[in-house]
Formats: sequence, structure tokens, C-alpha cells
Amino acid sequence: MNGVLQELVERGGGLVTRAVARQVVPEWTLERACGSGGLVRVLPEVFVAAHLLGGRQGVGSGAPALSRLDPALGRRAALAWADGRGALSHLSALVVWGLRRQRAGDLLHLSAPAGAGLRSRPGVTVHRRQGLVLEPPQVVVRQGLAVTRLEQAVVDSWPLLPPAERRAPVIRAVNDRLTTPERLRSALEGAPKLNDRATFRTLLTRLAEGCRSPLEIWGHEHVFTGPGMPTFRRQVRVCVGRRTMYLDMFAERERVNVELDGATTHGDPRQREIDLRRDALLASIGILVVRFAHRRLVHEGDDVRRETLAILATRRAGTRV
Repeated sequence: MNGVLQELVERGGGLVTRAVARQVVPEWTLERACGSGGLVRVLPEVFVAAHLLGGRQGVGSGAPALSRLDPALGRRAALAWADGRGALSHLSALVVWGLRRQRAGDLLHLSAPAGAGLRSRPGVTVHRRQGLVLEPPQVVVRQGLAVTRLEQAVVDSWPLLPPAERRAPVIRAVNDRLTTPERLRSALEGAPKLNDRATFRTLLTRLAEGCRSPLEIWGHEHVFTGPGMPTFRRQVRVCVGRRTMYLDMFAERERVNVELDGATTHGDPRQREIDLRRDALLASIGILVVRFAHRRLVHEGDDVRRETLAILATRRAGTRV
């Protein structure tokens, strides 16, 4: 490959566009580099160093060249092709926002204004959107990449994900304080025909009520509601000395905190020690901690419900003595 062109490609992190290359080398130099196998065209007017198209696990040799790139380089290539006319969106935006890991062979997604002149190509799907403005607040720059705002990306991705994977990005976005249930609900209102919209709305309701994990949502819907159950306060902030803690489900009158231990914490000695210290601190201010493991909550829900009601009744009786 021509030395000047090779330096240009290296400075571009393995990528160069025709417009940039033509500023420093003749057109035939670029064509010769492609003909000799030094460069490969991955999108119209976008080229990458051929050695960067090494086989990725799970991606066949017949896959589009764009899909055979390292995901980060693929995203850069898609935006270079868009040339300011589009932004990463949908599942690709979730990756940039840190809410999903890009998988081998995943299509890249771009959103563009209706009149931008972009159309889908092998390895990249273009979503044309009326009224899209490629500026804040609709589009922002994150990690140096133009990307649709988080709330829009979450809503757009909902129907593209398998049903079992839809809740995780929503829950994580709220838990990581990247957004709020209210802002997500506002974005959802702009998608009245979204597939499985009712499930999304219910999830946002549970998050607004303080649920912060699939297990807590399960408990709320199947165990800790109904006759005899108090209205638990969720994610209650409690300070003991210099320690600040958040209680999963707090029955204020009975001063009982119900903690739901996820499957990943089962059998972890270090986490068990942390929990014991935390429970002792809460006991020092009169709060009883009751813990239920993932297995019991899911498979022995009726027993968990009866035990919780009995504990609450005993605590109420004790306050009257």
C-alpha cells in the first residue's frame, strides 16, 4: 500500500473514507490499495485495513464485511458512511450507552431524518424518522459517537429484543441513574404502536414504585401484595452512624425490612458477611431484616407469603405489649 495512504489509515484507527483519502493521494492510489488487498470497502466510500477483517467467533466468512469488524470499528465505519446524516440508534445505541453488549454478527442500526438519503446496506439497517433532528436533545455525542438519546434508544430497542431480554436494559438504565421511569414513560408515549407496549408500561410502573430487579418485580406481583400485606415502602434510605443503606421493602409500622436475595448472591461467603454486618446495624435501631432467597421466592411463594404475614403480625403484637 502507498506509504502516505497507509499512514492515513493508521491515523484513522484502521479506517479511511474516500473523501479524506482524496485530499492527500490520487484516486487511483485508493483503488490500487483495494485491488491489492490492502484495503477493503465495508460501506460506500468507507474503507478499512484488510487485516482488521479477521474472523470473529460466531460470524461466518459469508457475513457482510461490516459485521466481521471489531464492533467499535464497525460503529465508527457506519457513522463515517452516514457523514453527519444519521446517528447510532436502537440496539447499537444501547451498546454505546452501556446497556447491552454487541454480539457477533449483530446488525448496526442508524436513525436518519426522512430526507437524509441513506438506505440500509449489508450489515447496517437505516431507520428513517420524520422530525428527527441530529442535535441535542434528540441526538447526543457519547464516547465520541453520535447516538440517539437514551430514552429513545430503550423504547426503539424493546421490540427488537427477545421477550426474555427486554426488561434488563430498562431496569439497568434506571438503576444506574441514567434516566427515570417518568422520562422513559414520556418516550413511550411517542410510540403508540409499539409491540408489547402494555408490558413496558407495567414495568415502568413497577420501577416507579421502587422495584429495582426482576426478582423484586416478581415478589411485588406474586407474593407481597393482597389481603393482610402492608403497603411496603421501597428503596428507603436509612443512615446508621456513617453508614447509608437502602431497604428493599420496608414495613414502617412493624419496622420490618424484607430483603430479596438474587440467585447470584447465593453461596457467596463475602456477600453473606456484608449482609450480616448490615443486618446487625439495622437491628441496632430496631429494624428486623427478613431475607428470602431467589429459589424460595419463585418456587415457594405461598410459604413466603404466609411467613411474612406471621412475622408482621408478631411485630405488631409486640408493639402493643
